[in-house]
Amino acid sequence: MRTFVSAVAVLIGLAMAAVAVPAMWVDRNIVQEEGFVALTAPLGKDPAFQKRLATAAVSGLSLGGRQLPEPLAAVVKPILDEAAQSLTSMPGYSDAWAETLRRSHRLSFPDSRTPPPGADGTTSLTLDVAPLVGLVVKRVSEASPVPLKAPEEVRIGIGESNQRQAIDRISAYAPMGSAVAVGSAIAFVLAFVAARRKWTVLAGIGLGALVLAGVWKLGSDLAGGMVQGAGTGNDVAEIFKREFVAAATADFGQWIMAALLAGGALLAAGILLRVVGGRRPVPNNRP
Repeated sequence: MRTFVSAVAVLIGLAMAAVAVPAMWVDRNIVQEEGFVALTAPLGKDPAFQKRLATAAVSGLSLGGRQLPEPLAAVVKPILDEAAQSLTSMPGYSDAWAETLRRSHRLSFPDSRTPPPGADGTTSLTLDVAPLVGLVVKRVSEASPVPLKAPEEVRIGIGESNQRQAIDRISAYAPMGSAVAVGSAIAFVLAFVAARRKWTVLAGIGLGALVLAGVWKLGSDLAGGMVQGAGTGNDVAEIFKREFVAAATADFGQWIMAALLAGGALLAAGILLRVVGGRRPVPNNRP
């Protein structure tokens, strides 16, 4: 009976861990604002991405709320293009990019208590690049007498409209990953306490962790492929998706590697415990 209880507890613990680990990663790196900013901040260093992002962002700049007249546009356009190309080297760029990511996260994952203006109308992942546009406007204003007006928001859609429901589900269920992880740990402790042969529990958990690492790797590749396969028709969105998937896959890959190391260590510990236990001398009870 104890062996049966231990085996069931190990299986339950592994099943809960299979869900808990990806959920915890998603909550920490996508749902939570600070994690999202930390994960996506390196994208701002990609020259090709920032060049296209800047070009798309400044295309709708206005003069006092009106589009630039043709004569002024001919004067301003070269300055505007130069500013867009040198965006990453401007003072304050890092802060503007971080603020862009924060605004974008609040639009895509709005807090139900204090949603940002316009968040209700967001139907997919959205970039608000207004802080970056503000840098370009400042550069152009300093280099020309034309009073350009920086817009309060400049949105670029990332993804498709039907992804809104998926985002809502992620926001609702990912934070539960920590609680599921606690349940998984309790199941493992129960399995170890109930087991007659402790080494089998260690080895079983270790082997299960190795299997889960492979499952998570396959799932990560599948999810990345699905995101990449969703066309947007927007060059900026496509570059962002490609770089975001690469960054997310690499970061989650570190969690998978940790699971591999932990699984291998537990499996080795179980085998070692079995070998050491098997070598113990049998007590001689003869008189």
